[in-house]
Amino acid sequence: MPRARLAVTLGDPRGIGPEVMSVAARRFVEEDPGTELLVLGPAGADPGVGEYHSMGKWDGTELSAGQVSLAALETGVELAMEGAVAGIVTGPVHKPALQAAGSRHPGQTELLEALAGADESGMLMCAERTRLGAPLRVLLATRHIALAQVAAHVTVDVLVRQARLLVAGLRTDWAIAEPRVALCALNPHASDGGLFGDEEERVYAPALEALAGEAGRVAGPLPADTVFVRALRGEFDAVVAPYHDVAMAALKTVSFGTGGNVTLGLPFVRTSPDHGTAFDIAGRGVADATSALEALRLATRVAANRATTSRGAGAPAGPSAAPSATL
Repeated sequence: MPRARLAVTLGDPRGIGPEVMSVAARRFVEEDPGTELLVLGPAGADPGVGEYHSMGKWDGTELSAGQVSLAALETGVELAMEGAVAGIVTGPVHKPALQAAGSRHPGQTELLEALAGADESGMLMCAERTRLGAPLRVLLATRHIALAQVAAHVTVDVLVRQARLLVAGLRTDWAIAEPRVALCALNPHASDGGLFGDEEERVYAPALEALAGEAGRVAGPLPADTVFVRALRGEFDAVVAPYHDVAMAALKTVSFGTGGNVTLGLPFVRTSPDHGTAFDIAGRGVADATSALEALRLATRVAANRATTSRGAGAPAGPSAAPSATL
């Protein structure tokens, strides 16, 4: 049986990406010698694990950092689209540096979506193990936009498309036969019948109506102050959150430094750590590689589940009531 292969990008060379991805890669190959790593990064940053490909020399400038980061992402996508690797694990990048290098996308997720020619993507933040034990998976319906713009971007179409993408991802990538998904409300107390806004009635209600009867079970709108607790108790396999910080605050409170990001909707697996470049601690040897290691683990498990379900090897394994057993 051929070895699994993953491409690993080291991220912005000024940040903690190269060190945490290198530490994580070394730990990962020790625990999973059956997976081969192909590492992409700046010249001179070879972690000594797997096959290293230099993406060019970093000269210390932001532009150069962006160029190296962008080249690694583009090469990783090329390898994945060719079938040379099953997926990509991406280190943290600096968005202004990517844009200085020519990217016109707000983040890596949108860039990868464009490079892969995907119709749509989903940013699923997940922690398969939390401080409370149970997993927590949260899809960001909107991503890196100002809070003042969120209400205008949380539309019926967005909620329907993202919920469908999430249900499909849970079935193929997590092997959950009948996913249970919750829509997190936008307003306090899910608006309390219109007292605190009308989005729950005007946007969420028709979205839920459109999703009724489809594969999986989608519930909501449920208030943000209870929906994540209910998910951690096992009522839901994942939550669709209306905006970035309501999702990340909940996730990082129960799993800071141990979660990962899975991009749904791409024709290949993509995962990443749940943190950024952390320029302030780069090079000091104090950065925690746990999330980077979890991203590598997630990539191999998601790739294995996706390969199994795509081959049609029986029904997705395991009842929805025990999602942690499938990943």
